[in-house]
Amino acid sequence: MGERSGAASADTTPTSVIFDVGHVLYDWDPRVLYERLFDNERALDAFLSTVVTREWHFQHDAGRPFAETSAELSALHPEHAAMIALWGPRFSEQIPGPMPGMAALVDELEAAGVPLFAITNFSGEFFADFRVREAGMFDRFRDIVVSGDEKMVKPDPAIFRLALDRFGLAPADACFVDDNAANVAAATALGIRSHLFRDAETLRREMVALGLLGG
Repeated sequence: MGERSGAASADTTPTSVIFDVGHVLYDWDPRVLYERLFDNERALDAFLSTVVTREWHFQHDAGRPFAETSAELSALHPEHAAMIALWGPRFSEQIPGPMPGMAALVDELEAAGVPLFAITNFSGEFFADFRVREAGMFDRFRDIVVSGDEKMVKPDPAIFRLALDRFGLAPADACFVDDNAANVAAATALGIRSHLFRDAETLRREMVALGLLGG
């Protein structure tokens, strides 16, 4: 692994793109599902902020089974057990669609012959159904590393090393795109050129600057 570490030199040009999924390729907001199930806005806010919290959900990204986490949470909040039980089976409904402009950009990169990959912090259980629903997007990707399947999450350098090995890439071969600064810093430290995602237009300009897309 020694040859896959260290900072990329300034004149290296990536040939592939590794995407994050949540908030880069796709939006994610639990409210999208639960606002249809709660009649009271205040009760909805309390449920999302104190029961099904982001910290609770991130256990799934690390590989914990939903059956375990939901049972634990329901024991703490029995009055919400029915709503908690919907989180896993209806997780895809929390994802309303692609981030603006990103489906078109993925299409453009694929048409240009750029190899596409992804590393996502995502429950393996939840990703399976989502992957089927969004086959039109994900069929364009040569491989996707899912944190819940690997039981390691970004920004752990181990998941980046695993992905590079699986994708058959050296760090200098790839441009990594993520909306999380800690994940971008971890990838950069391994020598992967990285882009902190803000919007599709800015990312496209970066792809042009790297020579992956024409102007």
